[in-house]
Amino acid sequence: MALSYKARRRWSLFILVIGLPVYIALVWYVLSLLEAWSIWVQMGVCLALSLFWAFPLKAVFMGVGQADPDADRKA
Repeated sequence: MALSYKARRRWSLFILVIGLPVYIALVWYVLSLLEAWSIWVQMGVCLALSLFWAFPLKAVFMGVGQADPDADRKA
């Protein structure tokens, strides 16, 4: 089921304002648990977790910054 333009805008705002700070706090906590590990392992985990949230949510953010394609074209 495809989301409408308005639903994608609302979800993207919710994700950026609420979801992303919560996810950052969780990643920060995970990285604090890996403090004794090598810096390269920490960087790998950080890179993997930074890509982990973006790819599944790519469809929500696609085209949100453009004009509403469902709106009537009025001259």
